[in-house]
Amino acid sequence: MTGDTRAAVLGTLLPGFEGTTLPDWVERMLREGLAGVCLFGENIVDDAQLCALTAAITAANPLALIAIDEEGGDVTRLYYDRGAPFPGNAILGRIDDEDTTMQVAVAVGRELRRAGINLDLAPDVDVNSNPLNPVIGIRSFGADPVLVARHAAAWTSGLQSTGVAASIKHFPGHGDTAEDSHLALPSIAADADELRRRELRPFREAIRAGALTVMTSHILVRSIDPSSPATFSSAILQGILREELGFTGVVVSDALDMAGASGEIGIPPAAVRALAAGCDLLCIGTKNSEAQLEEIAELVSADVDATRLADAAARVRSLAARLAAEQPGREPAAAAELPGHERIAATFTISPEADSVLEGSGWAVLRVDADPNVAIGDVPWGPFGAWERAGSAVPVVTVSESSHDATASIPPEAYVLVIGRDNQRRPAVRSLIDALRERHERVVTVDMGWPGDDPAYAGIASYGASDAVGEALVALLNARGVRA
Repeated sequence: MTGDTRAAVLGTLLPGFEGTTLPDWVERMLREGLAGVCLFGENIVDDAQLCALTAAITAANPLALIAIDEEGGDVTRLYYDRGAPFPGNAILGRIDDEDTTMQVAVAVGRELRRAGINLDLAPDVDVNSNPLNPVIGIRSFGADPVLVARHAAAWTSGLQSTGVAASIKHFPGHGDTAEDSHLALPSIAADADELRRRELRPFREAIRAGALTVMTSHILVRSIDPSSPATFSSAILQGILREELGFTGVVVSDALDMAGASGEIGIPPAAVRALAAGCDLLCIGTKNSEAQLEEIAELVSADVDATRLADAAARVRSLAARLAAEQPGREPAAAAELPGHERIAATFTISPEADSVLEGSGWAVLRVDADPNVAIGDVPWGPFGAWERAGSAVPVVTVSESSHDATASIPPEAYVLVIGRDNQRRPAVRSLIDALRERHERVVTVDMGWPGDDPAYAGIASYGASDAVGEALVALLNARGVRA
């Protein structure tokens, strides 16, 4: 391929990489025109290292997009080692104050800008209409499309006030699915009218608020395109996003290493299909290699129409130039005022049964570590960090979703506080809770995910498990006098 064609191809690619310093091959490709990189928790050690890494990226390509998934709640990369100090979207939706939502987004944006990051793959604006959704849940502002739309616009506006671009996701809406697109190809059954009334409303409002990028989803919307997931569907990306919603910014693919995109065809063909359908910037994955990028570049240069490729690369360059021009001169937004523990805890639901017994001494804590979804990853969660920092004497017994042997160490006379995530959605966790109730006089369950409809498994529902939410839970338990 010619040098111009190679620069255009590289100008649509956003890979991840292994390590905490910039690999030589990534630096070389950045100098050749690589659009940028996507950072993950494993790329970050501390603030100084992260700033050195982003400086090296920018030195190699001053117009590089440096992207990250920082949703402000359970999905965090900046705080991958300790959990985020912000409440996530589900709690913000329950507070239902758009100024508070904007303030949280401003705080996230200030942290990203300070670290040299200019593209946040957030906010999640999916309407969580399926309460058993395994991948969205507490990442959503809620199940009401009108509420989600208001907060989607507020979060987008707050983030972009700091000079960091937002990426509203997962278009055209991942909330009514029963599968995780990291692992499979989900589908939604909504007809076109329902799609417009529910899924599309938050995207429409966030686009009106000025969202600079939109991230696609690897899901089938059978009423619009029964054969291609949204990332590969021109009917969805051109017909709905561009023509119907009037979006003129950069269309970003969700990661192409996900099963919903490349599970059957591989990443290079997925890159070709995504660009041909209307994506401009391709998230490749988490641990990409030079050989993989070269294979993608060769196939894209051979199989993607030159005009479409040039259009995609031009959109990406225009965004990068805009962000580069704003960053040095823009004054950061004023320091944000975040909701305190009491305000967060006020969004929790407590069942009458839990409310009547949650007090006094004699409690043991059972922590249930279920496998997190891939989007969240292995991030510290819940109140355990707050208890450790406070030197709490509350005993914590840890079990996994599938192995409950450690529960035998809890004395039969103890009251048990079971803390998990998405308890009702997990049969093994439901069985564990049922067995504990046969053995112990008091069992109170805490669900720090998206609760189901049975309060037996969510005596307390916190709608999030970030460090900020964990601290609010500790404050609530302390106020009740719950102790060992």
